[in-house]
Amino acid sequence: MTDRKKLIIAIDGPSGAGKSTASRLLAERLGYLNIDTGAMYRSVALAAHRAGIDPENHTALEELCDRIDIRLEVDPRGGLRVMLDGEDVSMAIRTPEISRLTPLVAAVPAVRRAMVTLQRRLGRDGGVVLEGRDIGTVVFPDADLKVFLHASARERGRRRWLELKEKGVEVDLEQTVREVVERDRVDMEREEAPLVRPDGAVDIDSGMLDVDQVVRLLLDEVDRTLRKRRDTGAARKG
Repeated sequence: MTDRKKLIIAIDGPSGAGKSTASRLLAERLGYLNIDTGAMYRSVALAAHRAGIDPENHTALEELCDRIDIRLEVDPRGGLRVMLDGEDVSMAIRTPEISRLTPLVAAVPAVRRAMVTLQRRLGRDGGVVLEGRDIGTVVFPDADLKVFLHASARERGRRRWLELKEKGVEVDLEQTVREVVERDRVDMEREEAPLVRPDGAVDIDSGMLDVDQVVRLLLDEVDRTLRKRRDTGAARKG
């Protein structure tokens, strides 16, 4: 049982729904650790790409997971640094190529088992905000607060397109939307931990909201969860 003020918060949803930014800002407001599980899978995909490993080669991917070291470190300038074998790969894991490769690697059972084990170890003591696609269903199905954050595929594609343009990457908007739709299909149809709305999750559509509005909604849900926990504790004492 975690400390009553140290919640385990699970934020799930499809690619591009704003999970990473909202989770990071929520964690900063609460003084919690932010665990970007998607960055972990992206790191495996990057390592596999560099090693020339085909995503269909499950044995090689399992061996890769056994030997690489993935860490999430707080960046003094804000946010997280994603470290792969001591190298900061925070930018390298966000390229279109790695984005396309990640869902294929993440669908491999051995990869998911390795990452879930790491995620549970990082989050078991509470005081964490974990974001991904299977946090509330597989990693921490009994999380204190579960949220499903989503938006339409077109809106998520538009956001991704703008993000890449800001980085100087010229991509076609319609192609980006098609890639988002395909990513959704892979995530929802995979046999191992498919993307679904967790039971009991709070549903938030971020399509018409800015990030500050999303964070405010999340903070309201945290307050509601803490009040419920306090009320339950008081009732037991009574």
